[in-house]
Amino acid sequence: QVQIVESGGGWVQPGGSLRLSCELSGSVFKVYAMGWYRQAPGKQRELVAAITSGGTANYADSVEGRFTVSRDNAKNTVGLQMNSLKPEDTGVYYCNTVQRPGPYGLDYWGKGTLVTVSS
Repeated sequence: QVQIVESGGGWVQPGGSLRLSCELSGSVFKVYAMGWYRQAPGKQRELVAAITSGGTANYADSVEGRFTVSRDNAKNTVGLQMNSLKPEDTGVYYCNTVQRPGPYGLDYWGKGTLVTVSS
């Protein structure tokens, strides 16, 4: 059984910062590249940041230089530091494996955490 719990979202003004956290059940996720996905209102879910099991990070062009993804395999957590936020960063953020489906062949998604950037 897998479980993913995202937290840390909220409302922030443009230019502000937020830090998202993701708690993962079990050690199965350690071998997977993990990612943060964003689903903006009326749009499809997109991958904005990813980190391999070894800690190599990659970012979508839209967040490069502003977002930093991290992971702690010992604690089964993944983080996303978001700086210089823009209104277009608004959306529900989900943490999940980059490879889909994920562990055990499941297409499981957590509830996500809502980020709203507006003045």
